[in-house]
Amino acid sequence: MNRKQKKMLTRILCALALMIGLAFLPVEGWLRFVLYMIPYFVVGYDILRKAVIGIYNKQVFDENFLMAIATVGAIAIAVTGEGDYTEAVAVMLFYQIGELFQSYAVGKSRKNITELMDIRPDYANIERDGDIVQVDPDEVAIGSVIIVRPGEKVPIDGMVIEGESTLDTSALTGESVPRDIAAGAEVTSGCINLTGVLEIQTTKEFGESTVSKILDLVGRASSRKSKSEDFISKFAKVYTPIVCYSALALAVLPPLVSMLVLGLDANWMNWIYRALTFLVISCPCALVISIPLSFFAGIGGASKEGVLIKGSNYLEALSQVDTIVFDKTGTLTQGVFEVNEVHHSNLDREQLLYYVAHAESASSHPISQSLQRAYGKSLDLSKVSDIQEISGHGILAKVDGKHVAVGNHKLMATQQISFKECHYVGTVIHVAIDGEYAGHIVISDVVKKDSEQAIKQLKKNGVKKTVMLTGDAKEVAKQVAEKLHLDEVYSELLPQDKVEQVEALLEGRNAKEKLAFVGDGINDAPVLSRADIGIAMGAMGSDAAIEAADIVLMDDNPLRIVRAIKISRKCMKIVYQNIFFSIGIKVICLILGALGIANMWLAIFADVGVMVLAVLNAIRVLFTKKDFERTKR
Repeated sequence: MNRKQKKMLTRILCALALMIGLAFLPVEGWLRFVLYMIPYFVVGYDILRKAVIGIYNKQVFDENFLMAIATVGAIAIAVTGEGDYTEAVAVMLFYQIGELFQSYAVGKSRKNITELMDIRPDYANIERDGDIVQVDPDEVAIGSVIIVRPGEKVPIDGMVIEGESTLDTSALTGESVPRDIAAGAEVTSGCINLTGVLEIQTTKEFGESTVSKILDLVGRASSRKSKSEDFISKFAKVYTPIVCYSALALAVLPPLVSMLVLGLDANWMNWIYRALTFLVISCPCALVISIPLSFFAGIGGASKEGVLIKGSNYLEALSQVDTIVFDKTGTLTQGVFEVNEVHHSNLDREQLLYYVAHAESASSHPISQSLQRAYGKSLDLSKVSDIQEISGHGILAKVDGKHVAVGNHKLMATQQISFKECHYVGTVIHVAIDGEYAGHIVISDVVKKDSEQAIKQLKKNGVKKTVMLTGDAKEVAKQVAEKLHLDEVYSELLPQDKVEQVEALLEGRNAKEKLAFVGDGINDAPVLSRADIGIAMGAMGSDAAIEAADIVLMDDNPLRIVRAIKISRKCMKIVYQNIFFSIGIKVICLILGALGIANMWLAIFADVGVMVLAVLNAIRVLFTKKDFERTKR
């Protein structure tokens, strides 16, 4: 509880003690009025001040105005001897209790996101003249060497050049299992170094590092409102003036009709009391507070589970997903390729790999890196020239003055080189040297251990169709799809083909059916933007993919998608529960108030009680851990 909340609690307790004491004090008349005004102003002065400011700024119709009018009216009725001061003080007192409870609940749900803010590093250690100096992370240039000691946060993305240690990545991924690293390992900012001293060469500026991007995503999340939130905001703007004018009509019209038409006693105080009760009941606090809180809690709960959702509009859309389209490499598979076979080559294995590794030396594609690893020796880049990468086909280059073509059968066809088919399942890399076919290399990717379980859980949780799009050969794609029990698979696709395929899947769908695409590479960015919801693998994912995506998974585990969907659906279920519950209770109590059956105490329940119940229901979104532990097992 913060200082402001503690101050409010003190005011509530003081006002409650004074109100209880006055109940046993036998005083009447103006002295009773003065004494009751003490607890009233102690607990409600800020509400009255906000109401006055709202009127002054021509923003009259809000909950502060409703509370001010209702309580001042109740006091006026009590002055005439027709009512009780206790009701006016109680309305203000319980309203403030509800506000305190709501403030505490928001703080509780915000805690998950503010905990994420703790990953922001305060400094970076660099060595100057033999001494370790602390500098602002913004001042560290790319390529600088920073030192991270045990207990410190890694301030900037980089590569370990010396030292061994264990990193706590829980703030980023939600996983409690530490990660062992050594020289040559890539590290992301925001992790906590647990054991040894590390020397890290930075690969990004602080503003482009993982921690900065995460904080930026979190900071922007609350600005993107869902349709439900927009509806509630518009509803409150229309609803509040309507109930104010309805209360005015209730206070004036029945007495006038009774007096002028029926010739009966107007009974002004009775109808004014009903109108004031009507006002208290009508306050839309439960809706205005609980709905945004539900989404805020949902985003906070998801961030705690290693899923960053960029706005409540995406959280709402995620709950409606019925089709999920996956990229293959790095998404459903590990993206770590291994050379398995070399076939039909007139060169020995090492010599063929020499030409292939040098031709692929400028590429960062996982397949290129696997070919370089298979060669296993350092590359002499001075022997390589005229590198040309053809998207979806392969690479052309000069190695030792020889023209080398490395790629799929499409590349061989464009180069008019006859090639031999391979009957092994895997990605086949054909090689040609100086226009002559030199054989092919078979490499294969490894399916992630959680991919099959993720697909199974997605179908169990209502996802109707799972699809895989890949640029790999048909046989490789088919093998992976069958192993994971995917519904559809499309192979040998170029980046633009993936976009076209997603557009085809989107055609003929109604507005309530959403399609999500999950990817991690630079070439996935257009598809992530085109899908209803783009989900990027954060740990291995490219900057372009993360920027284009609406949701980011922090540890590349596809089971996180199941977790995110379960959170979103639980959140939306709670939102609809609160909407129907709040409006239903309000309507019933408003009718009872207009008929004179409901008094001010029932009005307090209809306002504060419903708000407290709705807020309690909203924060249930935070408690999803046990469900996910079962999913993980």
